[in-house]
Amino acid sequence: MSMLRTLTSIAVFVTALMSASAHEAATAPYHVGEAQREFAPSVARDWRGAKTERLITTLWYPVDPRILEQPHDIGFPGHAVFRGHPIAWGAPLSAATRKYPLIVLSHGTGGSANDLDWLASALAVNGYIVAGVNHPGNNALGPLTRAGFMLWWERATDVSEVLDALLSDPVFGMHVDRQRIGAVGFSLGGYTVLELAGARTDLKAFKRFCRSSAADAICHPPEMNRITTVAGDSPPAVMSPETLASIAKAGASYQDKRIKAVFAIAPALGEAFNGRSFADVRIPVSLTAGTSDMTAPPDTNVRRIARLLPTSDVVMVQGASHSTFLDTCVPQMIDQLARVCKDGSGIDRDAVHQQTARRVVGFFGHALRS
Repeated sequence: MSMLRTLTSIAVFVTALMSASAHEAATAPYHVGEAQREFAPSVARDWRGAKTERLITTLWYPVDPRILEQPHDIGFPGHAVFRGHPIAWGAPLSAATRKYPLIVLSHGTGGSANDLDWLASALAVNGYIVAGVNHPGNNALGPLTRAGFMLWWERATDVSEVLDALLSDPVFGMHVDRQRIGAVGFSLGGYTVLELAGARTDLKAFKRFCRSSAADAICHPPEMNRITTVAGDSPPAVMSPETLASIAKAGASYQDKRIKAVFAIAPALGEAFNGRSFADVRIPVSLTAGTSDMTAPPDTNVRRIARLLPTSDVVMVQGASHSTFLDTCVPQMIDQLARVCKDGSGIDRDAVHQQTARRVVGFFGHALRS
C-alpha cells in the first residue's frame, strides 16, 4: 500500500470516527427491537432446492430506551449456540425521528443473519434499521443445497428483493430514509455486498485459481461437507436448465443503486474478481478482516480486493480469525464447536466486535450522512 493511500485511509477512518461520535451523540442510546418478515420474492426460489421459497428476514431496529429488553440467545430451542444482544421483540420503532437509515445485511455461507447479531444490534442502538436475509439454499435454517452453495451471484438478488419488500412494508417502509441505505456482509456476504456495489464476478478466473498450484482454503470451504441433495437439486454433471442459465449470467451486474455504501467483513472469493471487476463501483467501500484468517486467506481475498479497488480503505485486525467475526458462543458450546467458537491466543472476541462495530457505525455515519 502506498504512503499516500495509507495516509488517505487513516484520514478517512479518523473522519468516520468523528462522524460516528456526532451521530451517536444525536441518536444513542436506543434499545434494540427485533422482528421477522417472510417476503415472497418476485422470482420463485424453488429451483435452488431450498426448503422455502420465501426470503426469511430478521429486522433489528431502534426502540425507545424506556422499553425493557429481554435476554436472548441464538440457536435452536433448548440448544443455544451464540449469545445474543438483549432485545425488545416486536416493540414499536422509536418515534424519536421520522426516518432512519437502513443497512441490509448478508451472512456467510451456511450461516444465518443471526450470526451477525452483535453488529446488527450495535447498528440498531445507534439509530439504524437493519435487515438481514437468510439466503435460500445457503443458510443454517434449511438444507445447504448444491445450487444455493455454488450460485453465489444470486445472493445479491435476494438482498435487492428484500429491499423492495421492506420499502413497501406497512410498518417499516415509511420510516426508511431512502437516501441513506447501506449494506454490510461477512465472508460470502462480503462478496455479496461488493456485487451490490457494482462488482462483477469472473467465474472462469476463480475456477482457474482453484485448479492451480496456488489454490488455497477458499476453494474448499468446510460448508461443502453439508451440501444435501434434495428434489430439484441436480448434481454437477446434470445441471438443470435454471442452473445453467444462472451460470451464464454469473458475470452480469447485480448493482443496486439504492445502496450508497458497503462494508465487507472478511470478504471471500477475492480470486473471482479481476482488474475490470470494480470498474462500476462508485460508492464508498470499507474492508476489514483478521490477519489469522485461514478460511478466507487475506492475500487472496481482502488484500486482493483492496488492490483491485484502490478507493477502498482496509483495516486488518491482528490475530483475528474468520470466525472471530461471528457472534460470541455461549460457554457450553465453546469446546463442542471449537472451529466456530475458539479464537487464537490473546484474542478477545467481544473486544474485536466492539472495535469493528465502532468502525462500521463510523463508516456509515460518514458515508450516509444527510
